[in-house]
Amino acid sequence: MKLRIKGNSIRLRLTRSEVEILGKKGYLEERTDFGNCALVYALDVLKNGTELSVDFSDNTLTMHAPGDRVKEWIENETVVSIENNMDVDGLHNLHLLLEKDFKCLGKEGEEDQSDNFNNPSSVC
Repeated sequence: MKLRIKGNSIRLRLTRSEVEILGKKGYLEERTDFGNCALVYALDVLKNGTELSVDFSDNTLTMHAPGDRVKEWIENETVVSIENNMDVDGLHNLHLLLEKDFKCLGKEGEEDQSDNFNNPSSVC
């Protein structure tokens, strides 16, 4: 699971195997250790949720995803992402994006992409 934070935007990208685990367990977690502390980021499927939301406490960022939308996202190859603009204080929004991690087009870097989804732009 990849985490990208830029300004007021949080994005999680999942590989095929991570999507499979999420479908079975309803929860996925990664951890980045800094020695004296760690950043934990997680994805939690909520049965009664309606929109993506996020909270941050005790060095843990947890994105909550609505179960019905996650089910469709997992089962339907053409559904690439789930997103929401979450109101944080009545004045500001936090853009949330959950997406499938696609293979890069063109030059491949050192990153192993064997578990990534096929990029829909590569199909004629």
